[in-house]
Amino acid sequence: MARPVIAIVGRPNVGKSTIFNRIVGDRLAIVEDKPGVTRDRLYGTGEWNGIAFNIVDTGGIEIDGEDEIMKSVRMQAELAIEEADVIIFMADAKAGLTHSDEEVGQMLFRSRKPIVLAINKVDNAGRMDEVYEFYGLGFGEPIAISGSHGMGIGDLLDAAVSKLPEIEDVEYEDDVIRVALIGRPNVGKSSLVNALLGEERVIVSNVAGTTRDAIDTPFERDGQKYVLIDTAGMRKRGKVYESTEKYSVMRAMKAIERADVALILINGEEGIIEQDKHIAGYAHEAGKASIFVVNKWDVVEKDEKTMQAFSQTIRDHFLFMSYAPIVYLSALTKSRLHKLLPVVNHVSEQHALRIQTHLLNDIVGDAVAYNPPPTDKGKRLKINYVTQVATKPPTIVIFVNEPEMMHFSYERYLENKIRAAFNFEGTPLRLFTRRKSDED
Repeated sequence: MARPVIAIVGRPNVGKSTIFNRIVGDRLAIVEDKPGVTRDRLYGTGEWNGIAFNIVDTGGIEIDGEDEIMKSVRMQAELAIEEADVIIFMADAKAGLTHSDEEVGQMLFRSRKPIVLAINKVDNAGRMDEVYEFYGLGFGEPIAISGSHGMGIGDLLDAAVSKLPEIEDVEYEDDVIRVALIGRPNVGKSSLVNALLGEERVIVSNVAGTTRDAIDTPFERDGQKYVLIDTAGMRKRGKVYESTEKYSVMRAMKAIERADVALILINGEEGIIEQDKHIAGYAHEAGKASIFVVNKWDVVEKDEKTMQAFSQTIRDHFLFMSYAPIVYLSALTKSRLHKLLPVVNHVSEQHALRIQTHLLNDIVGDAVAYNPPPTDKGKRLKINYVTQVATKPPTIVIFVNEPEMMHFSYERYLENKIRAAFNFEGTPLRLFTRRKSDED
């Protein structure tokens, strides 16, 4: 199910990234006391009182100069208005209420989106008096917080979560493969949708997706039912979206969560850019089956080594997704298009693959016999047994005597041995180490 989205908006240097890090529980954003710092990670997931959500830090837009700051803040606000279910509007108690705060506040007020007003840097009780002037923004009672001390974060999340809408997902039959087309703008998502559906004569009606704007298109090919979750037609034209390409990841997040298989489109003509990594990384972290689809291959000047070289480039840039197959095609000319759906079927099967416990233990037992775990201060990790506890993605629990002795390199060794035996092509593999108990 797609998670609702909370966006953090505010002028530069009010502490958005610090609050973002507090909520996601990890230092995903770089915190630097300098306005306009560009960050790579703008999104994360959080949970509060049993409610899961995506959270977006809108502070990562590059600023060319002081004159551009307010324009950047307006762009952030506009994106948050467009994408978020709830907006956390942050201001700075030390700086007081500024003209920039008022201007952003007016934009957000007109949006009619649920707004939670948070005043950061209230580091002690003496600063509480500085919060009162923010009542004038018209968003009700401001919530005093301190990102550096972690004060007030619970109150902030209580308020934000209480305003989130309930999202009902469209239910499909178990045999339907849900396919999300993701990628930065201009990689050909719309063209690929049209190419896939253009050959199909049995098209069921379009269903308005529950991710607020996404279009689900069911279709059937060779007896297999699919649903294309298309983000391609969702991007508005205009300077805001052309200037903030990074935010295509916000769209991709919503589609990925509802998918079984993610098609990560790469522009074969332009090659790989950093944003491709961010979008692919979210599919990986979400545990989805994934395929790299290199589009516009028809316009690439090539010889007998071009495809091999491009594949190696993909492997070099996406080391964390070595399991994902690569398909080259042209959505425009439909060249090699016939190769795509068979790969979709294959990775979907691998994503749902369940291995019998005795087979898993045979493979892991052989791997341990061939390469025993290293010792640590005279103690050796002992692997008692292994079992698969879930699919989509395949999730395997390794029961051991001392979980803290499982080094990531040895865990990776075991994963490689499991993949060598059972393939799991196209899908992440989740391995967890737990202490064996008497009950186990």
